[in-house]
This record gives sequence, C-alpha cells and structure tokens, in this order.
Amino acid sequence: MSIERKFQIAAYAIFIALIFAAPVFGDEFWLNRISKYLVYGMLGVAIALTWGYAGILNLGQGLFFGLGAYMLAMSLKLSSMTSLQQGSDKPVPDFMLWNAEPGAPTELCCINKGSFLWLPFQSQSVGLVLGILLPVVIAGALGMLVFRKRISGVFVSIITLALVLLVRLVMVDAQPVTNGFNGLTDLGWLTIGGIEFDPYSRATYYLCAICLSLTLIGARLVVETRAGMILQAIRDDQVRARYLGFDVSLYQVFFFAISAGIAGVAGMLYVVVAEFASPTFMDLSFSVTMVVWAAVGGRSSLLGACIGAILINMIEAEVSETEALVEAWKAIIGLIFVLVVLFMPRGLGGVAHDVLRQFIRRVKPAAASSSLHQQSEAL
Repeated sequence: MSIERKFQIAAYAIFIALIFAAPVFGDEFWLNRISKYLVYGMLGVAIALTWGYAGILNLGQGLFFGLGAYMLAMSLKLSSMTSLQQGSDKPVPDFMLWNAEPGAPTELCCINKGSFLWLPFQSQSVGLVLGILLPVVIAGALGMLVFRKRISGVFVSIITLALVLLVRLVMVDAQPVTNGFNGLTDLGWLTIGGIEFDPYSRATYYLCAICLSLTLIGARLVVETRAGMILQAIRDDQVRARYLGFDVSLYQVFFFAISAGIAGVAGMLYVVVAEFASPTFMDLSFSVTMVVWAAVGGRSSLLGACIGAILINMIEAEVSETEALVEAWKAIIGLIFVLVVLFMPRGLGGVAHDVLRQFIRRVKPAAASSSLHQQSEAL
C-alpha cells in the first residue's frame, strides 16, 4: 500500500472519528445544528460524485433532495397529532381540511381530488423506500433521455435546472395536496425498530453520522472500482472511451442515479432533523449553493466536498448570527467562493493533496538515504 493511500485512509478515519465524538462537546441544540451540517455534507458528496468524477454539472440536485424530503415528510405528517385529530378514524393532514370544499368527507381517500395519493404513506416504511426509490428512478429516466442522446456540458446543467424549477412550480400549485408554499410542518417523529428519533436527541445525530460515514465510504469504494475508473476516463475524453468500446451513457446514468439516491437520503434526514419539508428545497439558489460547497471543498475529492459543505454552513451560521455582519453575510460567503475559485481552483481537497504529495517527495529521499546508510553499516 502506497504512502498516499495510507494518508487517504487516515483522513477518512479521522473525519469519521471526529463526527462520532462531537456529541461529547455540545448540548442538544448544538447537536441538532451539526446534524444539519452532516446532511449538507452528504449533498457535497453527491455533487462531487457527478461533477468531479463524472463531469456532469447538475444544477438540479435540489430536485432529488426535495423529493426524498417530501416522501418521508408525507409519512411523518400522517403520524403527527394534528393529522390524527381531524374527526376521522384514519389520519388526515390538517391543511387538507382547511382547503376542503364544503360537504367534502373527512377521509384521506376523497377529501380532495388528489388526496388519495397520500394513502400509501400511512406507513413510514413506504415513505422511507420511496424517498430513495423515486429520486433514483427519476434520475435514471432523465439520464437515459439526456445521455443516450449524447447531450453534455452546459446543456445538461440547463436541463436539470429547468426540471427542478418545473417540479417546484407543480409542488406550489398543488396546494390542496402539498400545502403549496407552506410546505409540510407539524410532523411526527421517525420511528425505526421501536426507536423514536427526536430531532434533538443523540440517536438522531448518530443516525446522520452513520449515514454520512456510509455514504463517504460507499462512494469512495464505488469510484475505485473498474466502473469508477471508466467513469473518470469518460469524464476526461468521451470520444476515446466510446472508441474503446465502453457504453458511455450507461456509466453516466448509473452514477447520476447513485448521486440522486444520496440526495434523496439526505432529504429524508433533513426532514427528521428540521421537522419540515418545503418547496424552497427545490429553489435554484439551493441547488447552486450545493455546487459552491463542492467547489470550495474540492469537486474531485469526496471527503473535500463533504468538509467544504460542512465548513461553509458553519461559517454561514456564525456570520449570519453576528450582529455586525447580519446584513453582509451573503456577500462574505460569495467572497469566499470567488477567492477559492481564483486561488484554489481545485478547492481545499486539491490543496491538501498537493501538500501531501510535497510531503511524500521529501520523505521518500530521506527514507531511501537512511535505508542505504543502514545497509552500508551492515556490510
């Protein structure tokens, strides 16, 4: 095993150890905030996977995040007290009652024209499964349409951007079914195996930490497989990859869908931590912000993009809560991004990689000289 490889493993191990040790240093409110940052770290990994390794700049990642969030939020909404106290034997979201026509039955099947779509979500397991499955299926279908036609570059970014805005408009316009601009609030708690995940509990924090750790390790293993190596070759030169006989679109669709699945899981975790789902998840600004996180951390580094997302959000929270900077915090974050692009185009991950290489170059000659000295003494 090379020295560089050992350092990479050590970096992942140290990062994972730090996030698992974090509960020792903070209270419940602080843990809840850090949990959100870990969720954003998963989004950083998802962006790095498509942009850094596949060369696909997705400006609509908020779509998959939002879909995952809404799928679980619908189940949690039906398990909340506000949905169980609407005069029906089965739960009915309170906002549907407010938007119901006079004389409409207080039943989930027919309180309005689209309310029947909520019926499967009476089971939390359905929300959990669809929170992953729906983003993956939509990403796969979109990828087949786009990559099979050899659409690439900025055109993919435009298509994903348009799609997320379209879905956001649909979510807002479907007021009786989705509660429109207000989103889904007053949610119940996620329950798995008899464990209730209170948003401010350590159990919820560790759930986010475990999911982020598995995402990092899983993504790292995937990009180091033969498929991952081929994907990077496709990123560097699609024409050459096709000439060598590789099905370029198949690899692109596969990794595009994996990235969407990660974003879907992140969306579900965010709902558990923040207790709401909103169409703002599908705002263009949020999707672009994810790209900024990856750029600052290093789009070609999974761990770097993850750390970049966490750091940017920590800085943003501190600056936005500072009275003297409350009006200028967005400009400060924008300035950080501009400086990174100008002076660290490969992000923090690229800088760390360069420092590591310089260190290895200095260590190797010294180690070789010491080895030769020991051999000469032995002789």
